[in-house]
Amino acid sequence: MATSRTEAPATDAHSSATGTSSAKQRILKKYPNRRLYDTYTSAYITLVDVKKMVMQNQSFVVRDAKSGEDLTRSILLQIILEEESGGLPMFSAQALAQIIRFYGHSMQGVMGSYLEKNLQVFADIQNRFTEQAQAMYDPGAAAGTDMWTQFLQGQAPGMQGLMGSYMDQSRNLLAQMQEQMTKQAETLFPGMAAKGTKK
Repeated sequence: MATSRTEAPATDAHSSATGTSSAKQRILKKYPNRRLYDTYTSAYITLVDVKKMVMQNQSFVVRDAKSGEDLTRSILLQIILEEESGGLPMFSAQALAQIIRFYGHSMQGVMGSYLEKNLQVFADIQNRFTEQAQAMYDPGAAAGTDMWTQFLQGQAPGMQGLMGSYMDQSRNLLAQMQEQMTKQAETLFPGMAAKGTKK
């Protein structure tokens, strides 16, 4: 995937693109002509390049070249739209409709947090599987059935820890949802809360 090295406006100081916590955030600028300019490579890039940065866990922010407004979410949504328009969409029409229904709903903030935390837990589980699978196929590792035994024995505690964390997060989010619903009910039916406190 080639990027054009055409002449461009003055850039910010180059920043590290490793995506680590100690690295500076990579800055992409979006111009009125819809083109994206990477201040790290001093080149115009495409959404395909941005997707590659996401896949490589590189830390970046997209800013409007004129106003400085943060456009990162907008660009990420464009990438998702392109992926969903492809041959293997992740979301069904029903799932998308359900997500849309939460916009403007009192539970919108809780649902956003719920989805984000569940995606993170899923990513953690996937990373754990990947790391252990790579260790199994390491040429320097001991071969034979012992490797599978070690894998399975090591998998159980790790999965228990991840699933335990997942359950804790789910319980906390459920509690938040119940609290939000109670507050909503008290607002709509103030007499109901008063009756509930009577013995």
